[in-house]
Amino acid sequence: MAAFSNAAASRNTLELAQTGKRDTLIALEQQYQKKWQDENIFEVNAPTLEETQGLSPTEIKERFPKWFGNFPYPYMNGSLHLGHAFTISKIEFAAGYQRMLGKRVLFPHGFHCTGMPIKAASDKIIREMELFGENFERFQPDAAPEVPAPTETTTSAPAAAAPARVDKASKGKVAAKSTGLTYQFQIMESMGVPREDVKKFADPYFWLEYFPPICKSDNNAFGSRIDWRRSFITTDANPYYDSFVRWQTNTLYSLGKIKFGERYTIYSPKDGQPCMDHDRSEGEALGPQEYTGVKMAVVEWSPAAKAEIEGKVGGRKVYLVAATLRPETMYGQTNCFVGPTLKYGVFAANDEEAYVCTTRAARNMAFQGAFKTQGQVNQLLEIEGSKIVGTKIKAPFAVNPEVYVLPMETVLATKGTGVVTSVPSDSPDDYATLMDLRKKPEYYKIDPSWAAIDPVPVISTPTYGDMTAPALVQKLKIQSAKDAKQLAEAKEIAYKEGFYSGTMLVGEYKGESVQDAKGKVRESMIAQGVAIAYAEPEGLVISRSSDECVVALMDQWYLDYGEASWKAQTEKLLAKANTHNAETRNGFEAVLNWLNKWACARTYGLGSKLPWDPQFLVESLSDSTIYMSYYTVAHHLQGGVVNGSKVGPLGIKAEQMTDEVWNYVFRSGPWPESSTIPKEKADIMKHEFDYFYPFDIRSSGKDLIPNHLTFCIYVHAALFPEDKWPLGIRTNGHLMLNGQKMSKSKGNTLTMRESVEKFGADATRLSLADAGDGIEDANFDEKTANANILRLHTLIGWCEEMIKDDSALRTGEKNYHDTVFEEEVNDLINITKGHYENTNYKDALKYAFYELQSARDWYREVTSDVGMHAALVKYWIRVSALL
Repeated sequence: MAAFSNAAASRNTLELAQTGKRDTLIALEQQYQKKWQDENIFEVNAPTLEETQGLSPTEIKERFPKWFGNFPYPYMNGSLHLGHAFTISKIEFAAGYQRMLGKRVLFPHGFHCTGMPIKAASDKIIREMELFGENFERFQPDAAPEVPAPTETTTSAPAAAAPARVDKASKGKVAAKSTGLTYQFQIMESMGVPREDVKKFADPYFWLEYFPPICKSDNNAFGSRIDWRRSFITTDANPYYDSFVRWQTNTLYSLGKIKFGERYTIYSPKDGQPCMDHDRSEGEALGPQEYTGVKMAVVEWSPAAKAEIEGKVGGRKVYLVAATLRPETMYGQTNCFVGPTLKYGVFAANDEEAYVCTTRAARNMAFQGAFKTQGQVNQLLEIEGSKIVGTKIKAPFAVNPEVYVLPMETVLATKGTGVVTSVPSDSPDDYATLMDLRKKPEYYKIDPSWAAIDPVPVISTPTYGDMTAPALVQKLKIQSAKDAKQLAEAKEIAYKEGFYSGTMLVGEYKGESVQDAKGKVRESMIAQGVAIAYAEPEGLVISRSSDECVVALMDQWYLDYGEASWKAQTEKLLAKANTHNAETRNGFEAVLNWLNKWACARTYGLGSKLPWDPQFLVESLSDSTIYMSYYTVAHHLQGGVVNGSKVGPLGIKAEQMTDEVWNYVFRSGPWPESSTIPKEKADIMKHEFDYFYPFDIRSSGKDLIPNHLTFCIYVHAALFPEDKWPLGIRTNGHLMLNGQKMSKSKGNTLTMRESVEKFGADATRLSLADAGDGIEDANFDEKTANANILRLHTLIGWCEEMIKDDSALRTGEKNYHDTVFEEEVNDLINITKGHYENTNYKDALKYAFYELQSARDWYREVTSDVGMHAALVKYWIRVSALL
C-alpha cells in the first residue's frame, strides 16, 4: 500500500505477511460505507415544529428522545492520527449504541483553522521558496542555510481551489512535530504532498480547503456516524461562523467577562504577540510564574569581580537580583548563592542601576518594565559565577543586613535569575548547602568567615518549631546538598508547613500568619524599592515559530477567568455534569483553583477580528468554547458547504445573522423587529438548538482539561441558562502504539487512514475499544489488530454459513440448553448495555464480542448431538451484529 511506502513510518510497526482476509473485510466495509453515504443515514434533524406543537420541552424529549455527542474539532494542518481516532471512537461507539436505542443521534465534526500554526507554516514555505525556488529545485541537502522563523503580523489572501484528490495526506499533524525534518516543504512531502504542489500551501487559506476533505474521507473510511451537513471551518473565511464568534465575543464583553488591562502573559518576542497554548510547539498548559525579585546591592566586590567589572557599568549602582517565591522569609538571609559555573550578565536597567542575573532572566525582565526600554536588553558585560563568590551585598529586610555571596552547585540557569537568596532556617536546600560549605571551605574555595552567620528564626510552626529546615534535614537524615530526592521532599514539607501553619516571628508583620504576611511583605519590599516584580514561564515554552517565549507584562484584552462569581457559577455547572471518572473531575477542580485572566486576542495568525478592536484577532482557544451550539444550526445556514460560501436552505445571508438574532436563537432574547430574517426561519433554528442542546457528552484528551475544556464550561456557564449546560464531559489518556509513545522520528506512528488501510476499519475499531477507557494512557497493539482481522473474518464466515444453510439447525420447542443459552445471551446484552452507558468500551467489547462468542461455542458443544435451535442462532447473529 502507498501509505506504507515510507520506511521510516513503518520501521517499528507490524508488517502484515498476508492480506487476503483483511482485503475481504475492507471490501465489505467500503460497500456498506458507500450505502450509508448514498442514503445519508447519519443526517438527523429535530422533529418539526408541527410535530412538537403544543408539547412542553420535557414532553418533546420524551416523545422524540435525542443524544448529542461531540469531540474537539481537530486542527487542519494535517490528516488525523490514531490518537484522534481513539478520542473520536469514544463518541462513535456511543453514537452507535444510542441509535440502537431509537434516539435521534447527532454526531457532528468541525474543522479548526484559527491561530498560528497554519500561518506560521505557510510563511516558512514562502521563505523557503525565496531561498530554493518555486519548486525548491535549488535545495542542496548538505549546503542549505537555516530558514529564519516567521515575524510577520499580517494575514494572507483568500482561499485557493480545493485539491483534486482527498487521500494525499498520509501523515497528519504528527508530521509537524519532532520529525527531524529541517524545512516545511520537507514536512509537507512527508505528509504525502507532491513537491510541485507544496507552493500552493504558501497561501494559508489553501490549507483550509485542502485538509477538511481529507479529514472527512478518513472518518468515512473509519465508519464514523457523522452528520457532515453540520461541518464548518473556523476563521473569517467562513462568514457564518465568523458572525457566530463575533456574537459570542460581543456578548462576553457586554457581560463584563472580557476586560482590558495590564497582566502577565506568555509572550513570543519574535512574533510580537502572546503565545497561547495552541500557538506552542512545546510547553502547552504552562503559564506565568510570579516571583519577587529581591535587589541585593553590592557593598564590596570580590577581587576577581572587581577586576572584571570596575569601570564598565557607567557609574551605575549594581544589584544582584534573586527571584524568590518566599519573600516573607527574607528576614532570615544569611548569605546569597550563585552557580560557580554559570555565566552571568550585568545588565543596565536604566541610567542609575544595573542588575546581575542570567541572560534568560534579563530577557524576561525586558518585557516587564524592569528595563529602561521595553523589550530591549542592554548587557554591559558577562562574568562567571565563580568570580562573584566572596562579594559582600546588602540583604534587604534581613536581620543581618550585610552578607556574602557563596557558591551553590545546584543553581540552575533555566529557572529563576541564577541568583538565590539563602534562608537556612526555612529552606532545607539552603541549610544543607551552608553546612557543606562550613565543613569544606577549602574545597569550595571560600573564606570560612563568609559562611559564619547562623540561621535566624523567622517563622514558627507547630510541628518543627522556629527552625523548620534544620529539623527536616535531621528528620530525613540528609547528609549533604547532594541528597536531591530527600531535599525535594523536605522542601515541599517546609513550604506547606510554613505557609499553612506558620506564624511570623520578626519584622513588621510579627505575630501574623504566613498566609496573611506573605503578600504584605512582597508589597512592602517593592514599595521601598528593594525588590521588583518578576515573572517567567513555569517551564520551557517554544512557539510555533521556534522562539523561546518569555513572560511579558502588557495591556491586553483578556477573559476574566477566575473572577469569583463566574468561577462559582462554573463550579456549579461542573458539579452537575457527568465526568465519567473521578480523575477528570479532580483535574477540572484543580484547574478552576488556579486559572485566571486568559489573553483572548492576538495580531498574528488566522481568525475572526475582535469586533470592537479589529487590529486584533480572537485567540484560537477563545473562539472555540461554545461552537458545539453552532452545530445545531450550521446546516440551516451553510447547507453543508464548510466555508459558508453558499447560502443554506433557509436562505439566510451571513450579514443577516446579527447579534440580536443570535441572542434570540441561543439565549431566548427578544426578537429584533428590525431583522431582515423572517421570524419563522429563526424559529426553525431556535427549535433545532432547543431540541439538541445541551449536548450529552464531549469526549477529549485529558491534556485539554487545563485550557479548552475548562474554557468550555466557563463560557457555557456565562452565556447559557442551566438547562443548556453540558451534561457530560469525558476525557481519555494519550494513545501509545505497541506499548511506546507514538513518534514519527522513531518510526512508531499511525494515522487514522494508515490504520484503516492496514487492518481495516472494524479491526481498528475493535483494537481502539480494547486499548483502554480511563484517563491513564492507553495502548493500541498492532498484534491485537492483526488478530482481530482473523476473528472478524471467522465470525462473518460462520454467520454466513449458518444463514446460507440451516439444515443442521433445529426448529420447534426449545430444550433446557436452548433456554440456558438464550438467558446467557440476554444477560450479556444487559451487562453490555451497562458498559455502554458508562462509556467503558473495553468491558463492552469483552462481553459483547468475546463472551458472546464463548457462549455460542458452549451452546454449539452441548447441542452437538441434536443441533442448535435455528431461531436462537439467528437471534445470536442479530445480537452479535448489533453489539
